[in-house]
Amino acid sequence: VQLVESGGGSVQAGGSLRLSCAASGYTATMAWFRQAPGKEREGVASVYTDTGRTNYADSVMGRFTISQDSAKKTVYLQMTSLKAEDTAMYYCAAGTRGTSLLAAAYAYWGQGTQVTVS
Repeated sequence: VQLVESGGGSVQAGGSLRLSCAASGYTATMAWFRQAPGKEREGVASVYTDTGRTNYADSVMGRFTISQDSAKKTVYLQMTSLKAEDTAMYYCAAGTRGTSLLAAAYAYWGQGTQVTVS
């Protein structure tokens, strides 16, 4: 499975961005992770594509929304009320294990898209 992210960029604090991730094939679970310089990769949000069940990190609950377009095999991450601490490289991931936010649960990864909040 190949994953292609898009939608990153620079935004002022309080602003919004929407990330997209297009998959080349079916995946049971898709998720967004992020990694800031000098920090570990952090699970942000995940969705079990068959049921739409979602999971969010506490740090983004209420601000970020993960959604999917099954026909397009695309997952989105709508980010609102962005903060400077949301600045990171955001990665799309695909796997088979429910709605885990652990990186080890995902076998496929995109190249990443940078989000910078100032």
